[in-house]
Amino acid sequence: MLDYRDHDALGLAALVRAGDVTAEELLEAARSRAAEVNPRINAIVRDVDPPAPSGPEPDGGRPFAGVPFLLKDLHQDLAGLPTSGGSAALRDHPAAETATVVQRWVDAGLVVFGKTNSPEFGAKGITEPHAFGATRNPWDTDHTPGGSSGGSAAAVAAGIVPCAAASDGGGSIRIPASACGLFGLKASRGLLPSGPVRGEPLGGTGVDGVVSRSVRDTAAMLDVLAGPTDVSPYLPGGLPAGGFAAGLDRDPGRLRIGMTWQSSINPDPHPEARAAVRRAADLLSDLGHDVVEVATPVDDARLAQDFLTTWFAHCAVAVEEARRLTGAGEDAFEPDTRVMAALGRATSATQFVRAAEGRHEHVRRLAAFHAEHDLLLTPTTATPPPRIGAFDLPAPVALAQRALLTARAGGVLRFTPVVHQMIDKNLGWVPYTQLANLTGRPAMSVPLHWTAAGLPIGAQLVGRLGSDALLLRLAAQLERALPWWDRRAMAD
Repeated sequence: MLDYRDHDALGLAALVRAGDVTAEELLEAARSRAAEVNPRINAIVRDVDPPAPSGPEPDGGRPFAGVPFLLKDLHQDLAGLPTSGGSAALRDHPAAETATVVQRWVDAGLVVFGKTNSPEFGAKGITEPHAFGATRNPWDTDHTPGGSSGGSAAAVAAGIVPCAAASDGGGSIRIPASACGLFGLKASRGLLPSGPVRGEPLGGTGVDGVVSRSVRDTAAMLDVLAGPTDVSPYLPGGLPAGGFAAGLDRDPGRLRIGMTWQSSINPDPHPEARAAVRRAADLLSDLGHDVVEVATPVDDARLAQDFLTTWFAHCAVAVEEARRLTGAGEDAFEPDTRVMAALGRATSATQFVRAAEGRHEHVRRLAAFHAEHDLLLTPTTATPPPRIGAFDLPAPVALAQRALLTARAGGVLRFTPVVHQMIDKNLGWVPYTQLANLTGRPAMSVPLHWTAAGLPIGAQLVGRLGSDALLLRLAAQLERALPWWDRRAMAD
């Protein structure tokens, strides 16, 4: 058989259609690669017997027929199998129904054979759940692959699959794409469906998607997923005639791009993060685009506060729901999760509504920026991928945390150094990605830079609502100009 890892997902599907290889051979190759590398990176945490497509072939056919694929073990339900969300409490609790996006992937011909690791309830930008252990970065296994789609990104970077399922509620597609040298797009709000069990993830800030090695795979996946269902809350716009993949060869035109690495959350980003942005800016300029330095277009300190206020409240609901479904006790959840849930329970309805309504101000400020600039360019992360365990709390802080939890002092927690340390550590290296989630705008991480130590770090571009096709055309242009396909982690 041809080298499995020399092809992206569309390339593998073409081999199957041509009869050069069978779906069974591809699955065997994927499982063989997983057996070889997964013990070193811990990306796959559950094996799956591949489900069959349901009903007649969809209008778009089965563009990925025979291609091995992995789901993220968070919200991407497959009926009858557990979706743990990285939590010991849900480890053995089977899902009642298959998620809409999962069914669309299966109906597109993808062969789902496993689920990938996630931090508990997807609540961190790293992937180190207590229930399953840390996922490691294939570029350097001492480092994190990011999160919360870290298991999926590690699996793709290690060559287990060419493309894998992911999701993004605060950067969880773009952060691991950056850390693992992959392409990752967070789509516009409303473009992709959720359901049928869950409504809008995280109040509309979360969206499913993929991490991939090629831009065309992400574009074709968007074609598979885009479009409403009978229970969708919105009718999406931004659907290009002929689909996203068909337009990749179109020139994106001459774009005006505002560049910044400013952040009040991390005022001094790592030199490699600045280098990643400069490399992207230089390449964009060489391609004929106008790149200018700008100030941060939003109040990112306020944005972080609004983001975390709503995030903590949703975490409290997630813990409550898991306990209701399984009867799990409070100690079934990680200490950090319990702190976040306690903070969520201590949040008043007024505080929650103010934080949710605060999104409109961030939307207005970003819209004012986009009135003069087509895209916003930032680093995807403020540092290269941190080391495994870098965010473990020091022993004295962990003891203080446990004491406050035992005392059920949720209201007191809000004013303690324990919380500030959690926030600074967890958002300090990823201060740029939450903007696109709260405003619902599309954003992508493009792998254009590797550090002197050989670790990837991406450049992020944020567009106007519905500019997903433009971002993909620009990504394809960047991919042609500075290909990243030949860079391979864990090469033989």
